[in-house]
Amino acid sequence: MSPTAALLAFAAAPPRLPGAAAAHLAMLLADTLAVGIAGSTAPGADAVLQAAARMGSGAEVPVLGRWERLPAPAAAFANGFQIHCLEWDAVHEGAVVHAMSVVTAAVHAVAHRARSRPEEAFAALAVGVEVACRLGLAARGPLAFFRPAVAGLYGAALACARLMRLDRLDDVLGLAHAQAAGTMQAHLEGSIALPLQIAHAARAAVTAADLVAAGLSGPHDVLEGPFGHFALFDPGAPGDVADSLGEEWRLADISVKPWPSGRASHGVLSVLEGMEASEVERVEALVPPLVHRLVGRPWLPDMSPAYARLCLPFLAALMLAEGRIDPRRFVAQSFADMRLRRIGARVSARVDDNPDPNALSPQRVVVNGTAHDVPATPGSPAAPLSAARHEAKLAFALSLSAARNAPTLQMLTRFPETLLAGRDR
Repeated sequence: MSPTAALLAFAAAPPRLPGAAAAHLAMLLADTLAVGIAGSTAPGADAVLQAAARMGSGAEVPVLGRWERLPAPAAAFANGFQIHCLEWDAVHEGAVVHAMSVVTAAVHAVAHRARSRPEEAFAALAVGVEVACRLGLAARGPLAFFRPAVAGLYGAALACARLMRLDRLDDVLGLAHAQAAGTMQAHLEGSIALPLQIAHAARAAVTAADLVAAGLSGPHDVLEGPFGHFALFDPGAPGDVADSLGEEWRLADISVKPWPSGRASHGVLSVLEGMEASEVERVEALVPPLVHRLVGRPWLPDMSPAYARLCLPFLAALMLAEGRIDPRRFVAQSFADMRLRRIGARVSARVDDNPDPNALSPQRVVVNGTAHDVPATPGSPAAPLSAARHEAKLAFALSLSAARNAPTLQMLTRFPETLLAGRDR
């Protein structure tokens, strides 16, 4: 059986998700919905909502943290943006994929529209997230296309097809491939186009399933074809996608983020947490090439919020000055704050000898000449957040909602599958 055939068979079959993996996914879902609610007040979120409202008529699906309802593709677009725009969403570090983001936004939309049962929506989420993780893990080269959007689109489209009970999954995957896009140029420049790429992918996933439901078809040799995913987007090992598929669940290795910033910054931030700015004279981070590429960028006086979330000197300055990373601080006044700039000037990063182009750890952070090794970043399976700390994150995220009727912390932590299936209103 080819990797593509194995992936399609997995997407069509009832998922046998072990209890521990299911519990982890439920936690990730609560986390993803919470950060999506927080994203309702992020810079650009209102403009995205206005643009989404022009994508069609109807009021099928709620937008996270808001009163508005939109057609399913438009709601997937708006919620996809809100989930990723604060850089607070869960990530599979080995795959370098925000595997929950596109899939949750798309499944949330289709589950509402179809009035799916909670268990159906949760099963579709599991399948879609697993597909996204495995595609990222099969990659062998550095990121060129924005992997969370591309891999996330494939997984989300298959998840939507499950919810819509479509039997032509090969066409759904093909039409997802036909819409795949999003490059790392937006990340390099710190552009708001980065979360918009997640938004486009979530909408494209719903659209791919809708097109097949309307009788259209797509290409079929999506993974291994001469112009397929691994040839065009992410060179790698297609066979790895199918290895132990359905038996071992890579989604169990997804990490949550304690702070709303690029994941590559969290190793350094974990060392600086609890330190006082007055006590720190010099910080040097020795990091893998990918970490340096993602967050080892200079502080610019006119940087955008998206750029600042990926700027290690700014993030370190916030942590040392305030003891946390508050998403409301990503504004021009903070970027021009001379006290913060002086603290940030004490921070530097250089590349270590890690040969893996996709590695985020280990890292070494030298503070005032004392080395601190970070074998695993906080929130990863190897260094999980405590239940209390994760609850505090969710509570903080919910407090940032644009509407007062956001789901409560108790609902998010106890009933995430019910929320996903459309009973959060």
